[in-house]
Amino acid sequence: MKLPVIKHLTDFIEQNDVDYVLETIETLEALTEVSSLKDEELDVIGEMISNMYGAVEVDKLIKEGTPKKEALNSFMKRVLGSIDK
Repeated sequence: MKLPVIKHLTDFIEQNDVDYVLETIETLEALTEVSSLKDEELDVIGEMISNMYGAVEVDKLIKEGTPKKEALNSFMKRVLGSIDK
């Protein structure tokens, strides 16, 4: 997950609607079923999906009243904490 990408996607959600991102996630998940995709291509799609899910989670925190910067930081701390375990 990349914080700048999540931040950019969070901005996109604020300006548009979270449904655009959710529909894109569904589309990318469907693409992962294409048998001719190489591992590297699947890795890129997976990274995009995880960044988009991250942005959706940050958006939820913001809508719950958490300031944007704090929401981004707490989300990344949670992600990094789960990686360390």
